[in-house]
Amino acid sequence: MLLRVVGWLLIIEAAIMAVPCIVGMLYREGSTFQFLVCMGITAGVGLGLRSLHPKSRDMGQREAILLTGLTWVILSLFGMLPFLLCHTHFSITDAFFETMSGFTTTGASVLDTLEGVPHSILIWRCICQWIGGLGIILFTLAIVPMLNTSGGMMLFNAEVTGITHDKLQPRIGNTSKGLWMVYIIMTFSLIILLLSSDMDLFDSVCYGLSTMSTGGFGNSDLSLGRWNSNYIKIIMTIFMFLGGVNFSLLFGLTKGKWRGMLKNDALRCYLYIILTCYAIFSLNILFRGIGHSWDDFTIDPLFQAVSILSSTGLTEPDFHDWGAVSVIVLIIMMIMGACAGSTSGGAKIDRFIILFKFLKNEFYRMMHPNAIRTVVINGKGTPQPILMKTLAFLFMYIIVIAAGAVGLMLCNLPLKDAIFCALSAVSNTGLGTDMTGIEGNYSQVSALAKWILSFLMLTGRLELYTVLLIFTPGFWKK
Repeated sequence: MLLRVVGWLLIIEAAIMAVPCIVGMLYREGSTFQFLVCMGITAGVGLGLRSLHPKSRDMGQREAILLTGLTWVILSLFGMLPFLLCHTHFSITDAFFETMSGFTTTGASVLDTLEGVPHSILIWRCICQWIGGLGIILFTLAIVPMLNTSGGMMLFNAEVTGITHDKLQPRIGNTSKGLWMVYIIMTFSLIILLLSSDMDLFDSVCYGLSTMSTGGFGNSDLSLGRWNSNYIKIIMTIFMFLGGVNFSLLFGLTKGKWRGMLKNDALRCYLYIILTCYAIFSLNILFRGIGHSWDDFTIDPLFQAVSILSSTGLTEPDFHDWGAVSVIVLIIMMIMGACAGSTSGGAKIDRFIILFKFLKNEFYRMMHPNAIRTVVINGKGTPQPILMKTLAFLFMYIIVIAAGAVGLMLCNLPLKDAIFCALSAVSNTGLGTDMTGIEGNYSQVSALAKWILSFLMLTGRLELYTVLLIFTPGFWKK
């Protein structure tokens, strides 16, 4: 049954490859034939797996977890074929790293330069981010009806980020369709708004896909500095912010349920954090005397705050001049991320709200031992199992980053680079430091380090448990 579902996913991936293939034809690039070969290989394997006839279509919790983890790896393995065949001079390691970075919306790259890279490859990178933004499994649930009766809810829970997962419709397939419809409408709206700027159609589509998915892949070595447009920054700031909002709330808004957004603790906290970081960035620029226009104190710091907190990872060209205070704030935002149920990375604001309210209650109980207090989120008490799962997640999050940093240090990365790169990979932000550059170019990192970072990116995107459970002995015991 698992292989049959993987077959469906590969057929879908092959169909999506038609888009960069058409782009290659329009730009008269030599990559068109290579993409046709990639489509043929992917579709062939997919049809072969699709032809399997399992005796049972039942899918339990273990199968859902295993399928989710395998899906992201297998689709990355086939998704890296265009990088290997389309004259980008990638090794298998580099191709897998670039593809995994795309699907997990991390945005880290091994390309030294984007100049001369085929348009078909540039848009394929952005398509990978867009598909992975809301979730590969979620996309499949929306278009493959058979999964509605064979563990669809378990698959939904295994991939969608957050503490709890609410069904917006009676059938999980309808829930997936609703979320994807909101995602598609917002993406098209962003593309249309970018077309109103100096961007051409190709760049508008690419940046629309990568921004809405909070991925951060660009088409130019100068990134947004190529246009130097405040209009583009403002539009992208708005949509990066929306990408960091729980899509269940955005779906509810389309149904007229705006009160749910006003009462949501995570959304309010999301706004407060952005405004606080924006103020810190602005004051830091002022006190360091590096601001030269009103843009430097208004649009640029707000753009940077939203970009980092939403894990998009787009940076201002002069961000490395903003000083140590900005780097500290950057690290805090990378760890936190935006709201659960969004396309952003990080540990999610919702979990930190639970953590801080739990700590507040513990301090209160020290003075009043007999007091009974509960952690209240959105006006409701948090059950003890969810509270324990949240605290365990945050503790495990730190362990994974530390373990990843140790592995990177063994690959000869300096301590600061190892810790920062591990955090960047797990939080799916894609930023780098001294060795990789703030934009996150990992071409100089060793092959083993790239495989470690790829694993960290996958682990962070699927929020630890879905991946790490597969490596526990108890998972394989009946």
